[in-house]
Amino acid sequence: MPHVLLIEDDASVRDGMELVLRRHGYGVDTAATGEQALALLAGERGARIELAVLDLMLPGMDGFEVCRRIRARSAALPVIMLTARGDDQDIVTGLEAGADDYVVKPVTAPVLEARIRAALRRAEPSGPAQGAEADLAGLVIDRAGLTITKHGVPVPLPPTELRLLLELSASPCRVFSREQLLESVWDHTFLGDSRLVDAAVGRLRAKLEDVPARPRYVQTVRGFGYRFGPL
Repeated sequence: MPHVLLIEDDASVRDGMELVLRRHGYGVDTAATGEQALALLAGERGARIELAVLDLMLPGMDGFEVCRRIRARSAALPVIMLTARGDDQDIVTGLEAGADDYVVKPVTAPVLEARIRAALRRAEPSGPAQGAEADLAGLVIDRAGLTITKHGVPVPLPPTELRLLLELSASPCRVFSREQLLESVWDHTFLGDSRLVDAAVGRLRAKLEDVPARPRYVQTVRGFGYRFGPL
C-alpha cells in the first residue's frame, strides 16, 4: 500500500483529502505545518512515506521552504504541491524549489489520484530506455543501476529529473517537444503544463552543467524543445 504524507493546514481540506486517499487504498500521514511534516519525515514513521502532497500556503514555514528542505534531505521523495490560486509565480517558484508536479485547489479526487499514481510510477526503480552504461564527456549514465556520476562524483537526482535525463540521453541529438516529454516522463496524457518540463530542465542543468547558462548536455532548441547534446 503506497504511503502518502499530506501537508495541509486547513483541517476540512486535509480531512477530505485524507478520506479520498484512504478510499483509494493509500496509507496517509498528515501534518498541519511544515515543521510538523519535517519532524515526521525525520522520525521513524518517515521511512515508510513514499510521496508528499504539500500545500504552499502554510503558517510559519511556507511550502516553498518545506519543499527545499525535503529535497535537501532526499532526492528520491516525490513532491506534489498544492496551490490555491494557480498563481504563475507561485507555481514557478514551487517547481524551482524541487516539486515534481502541482495541482490547483480545489482539486477533484480523480485528478489528485491520477497525479499521485503518475508520480509514484516515476519513482519506481525501472527507468526508461535502460541499457548499457554511457560515458558522455565526463557524465556517466548507468541505465541499469540508475545512477549518474560526473567526473567520478555521484549526482543524486529526484525521480523526475532522472527520468528526464534518461529519456533525452537515450536519443542524443533528437529534439523532444515539451508535449512529448510531458507524456513520456510525467505520464500526462491529458492536458499538461510545459512549465513542469522547463523547471525540471533548469534543475537538471544546475546539477550537471559546468555553466548552466551555456549547457553542453541538455540543450534548448528554440521553438521546438530540448535535446541531449551535441557535446
